[in-house]
Amino acid sequence: ARHRPAAGTHAGAMDFAELERKEGVRLSWNAWPSSRIEATRVVLPFGAICTPVKAMDGMPVLPYSPVVCTECSGVMNPYCHVDFHQKRWQCCLCNTGNSLPRNYHEINENNLPAELFPGYTTVEYQMENKNPRPPCFLIVLDTAMSAEELQDAKDSLGQLVALLPEECLVGLITFGATVTVHELCDGNAFPKSYVLRGTDDVTQERLKKLLNLELSPSEYASYDKQRGSAVAEASNALRRFILPVSECEFTLQTALDELRPDPFPREPGMRPFRATGVAIAAAQGLIAECHSAQGARVMVFTSGPCTMGPGSIVGRDMSETMRTHQDFNKGSAKHYKAASKFYNQLGIRLATHAHTLDVFACSLDQVGLAEMKTAVDQTGGVMVLAEQFGAEAFRSSLRRMFARDSSGALDMYFNATFSVFCTPHVMVCGGIGPMSALAVKSKSISENEVGMGQTTSWRICSLNSNTSVAVYYEIVNQHSNPIPSGTPFYLQFCVRYKRSNGEIRLRVMTVARRWAETSSSHDVVSGFDQEAAALLVARVSTFRIEHEETFDLLRWLDRTLIRVGTKFGEYAKDAPETFRMPGPFAIYPQFMFNLRRSQFLQTANNTPDETAFYRLMMGRETVLNSLIMIQPTLMSYTFNGPPMPVLLDVASIQPDCILLLDTFFMIVVHAGSTIAAWRKANYQDQPEHEAFRNLLAQPVADAATAMGGRCPTPRLVECDQGGSQARFLLAKLNPSATHNTSDASMPSYDRAVGGGSGGYDGAGGGAEIIFTDDISMNVFLQHLAKLAVQG
Repeated sequence: ARHRPAAGTHAGAMDFAELERKEGVRLSWNAWPSSRIEATRVVLPFGAICTPVKAMDGMPVLPYSPVVCTECSGVMNPYCHVDFHQKRWQCCLCNTGNSLPRNYHEINENNLPAELFPGYTTVEYQMENKNPRPPCFLIVLDTAMSAEELQDAKDSLGQLVALLPEECLVGLITFGATVTVHELCDGNAFPKSYVLRGTDDVTQERLKKLLNLELSPSEYASYDKQRGSAVAEASNALRRFILPVSECEFTLQTALDELRPDPFPREPGMRPFRATGVAIAAAQGLIAECHSAQGARVMVFTSGPCTMGPGSIVGRDMSETMRTHQDFNKGSAKHYKAASKFYNQLGIRLATHAHTLDVFACSLDQVGLAEMKTAVDQTGGVMVLAEQFGAEAFRSSLRRMFARDSSGALDMYFNATFSVFCTPHVMVCGGIGPMSALAVKSKSISENEVGMGQTTSWRICSLNSNTSVAVYYEIVNQHSNPIPSGTPFYLQFCVRYKRSNGEIRLRVMTVARRWAETSSSHDVVSGFDQEAAALLVARVSTFRIEHEETFDLLRWLDRTLIRVGTKFGEYAKDAPETFRMPGPFAIYPQFMFNLRRSQFLQTANNTPDETAFYRLMMGRETVLNSLIMIQPTLMSYTFNGPPMPVLLDVASIQPDCILLLDTFFMIVVHAGSTIAAWRKANYQDQPEHEAFRNLLAQPVADAATAMGGRCPTPRLVECDQGGSQARFLLAKLNPSATHNTSDASMPSYDRAVGGGSGGYDGAGGGAEIIFTDDISMNVFLQHLAKLAVQG
């Protein structure tokens, strides 16, 4: 028999980022209490952040199918016990014995298959695909805009088509007051266009009749299913509306060039007719008819809200304003419920066929992303917000979206099934991510639902190498059935997905951790990953806030943090001044302080569309990117040395430094007042001030580097201290110095976390204040200490 590899490293020596690099998974707790009672005492969720198709160096790709457990369907991995003499293996997840397949009978300790190598806990299998088909991209373009805007949109779409591999399928639908489905076949000198009314929903069956995609009764009677027929071939949507780029690029470009703004008359004081809902429904029906269960994206390019037909966001009369968060709170957004229901049903129809909805909104006004969010999210689609189609941020987002990986294929994966397996002492509460639940029954399903529960498998219609899924667990082992401390347990994550070249892969990630006796044991505390835990809590919060009052959710966050402080803090009872959080928990309160203030939970100064976009991104990004969204990074550039991180505090603003704020969605380059004055005096143009010229250039170059790897591309803001756009920086800083405080010589944020000078000399502190009634980090931590020590 073969011995299993060790279950991870000792918790005290854990490098969580290194573990993620090897396994593609991060756990909030890396040692778990062995009973349900002890598990409830740790307060914070047991969960994992899994990046299913993360680019991993050295991961083997095996050209055969996996060996699967007959009981739990888990995949054989290095932690499984193998008996070479009996030709059997024992599943590490459910302890079921299985026979090895015939082609494995020659294996022994010196002749192991790759999936049993101790270092290969994450492997990928190359599955057989008898019918490889390339992905389909169906462009749905709004024409209810000015000629200049439409030209910019057409130029961007030309760029998009040029980015697509030649074998990819493409189609075109345009809409305004009506919806037009364009034929792209080369056979006709004058390709046809089918015009649909913009006032009625279009189902797949109805669309087949309208586009002549079905055979007549007499044609059907003579149809031979084995050989087909010329009539059926000619009417096939894949020969008329959706064709490979290599066959229809000229016809598509001609159709785009000939597009004109929607000719439907528009009266003064009225919004244009725009049938967005019907256009998406038509696109869904078309690709469902010809490309079901294959990778496909419906890419909607729109410049305004839907004003007619199902899915309308607002009426045409401009005296009716777009809905706001206040309208949602009062229940006075009259179109919201009906529109959300319509788009949700469209999302279900798309997800059923494994198709994705993307929305590219290029408008100064809202377009209805709040109503479309669920449909985009459950199909794994993207949202891109920009002011106009000609904006560089929009075009660079398109380029990033269609970037290639190291093999030359698109960094875009389709029709994935994400499944999780666990040991009998653990159950799955649910998952949160850009996916939809599948009706898969299992003994591992918990009654306590978190996110999308009641299943252990989810469909992800589209994903990329940064897409991350949060999975939540519950420990169900009874206190009366103790598990010896140090005993390993196992979790497995499997994702079956399709690459853009038609190849099907199955990635299997197996992680091993250890049981601990109690919730207070050293292994539990030292194995706490505060970054992963903060993201798991943030995802639950953004999921729940869609259905709960903000006040109730903030109170839940506060009570949870107080319980964490009471459980794990070090203090003398009823002595707040002695309170401190141990090392593994040291910055967790900061994450919660910034999460409470973030745009995910606070809706002031954001439109419903912007809020929907922010929450959508929080539900899918990696741990590192999500932490930047929750707690932005702040770098300081001075003449005194290399760039260095500084506290996210108003005291970090100094006249003689440049600050670089990265919020993930926006990057702000903020020049202090002295630096700005020198720049306005053009010192950087003088040969003797090369150091100043380099100081001005470095933060802009670093901002461009950060923007280079993100999709959607962040907005870049360059501003000066005291300028109007400095508000983007001030809104994110800890208000340690406000119009109500007197002592700001040292940032209270710094005092609160018990640090030293933190890069401040104290001399320039208090030069800037924030006019706000929000509490500072110092006050927040004082209240936490006061309430935690009472426990």
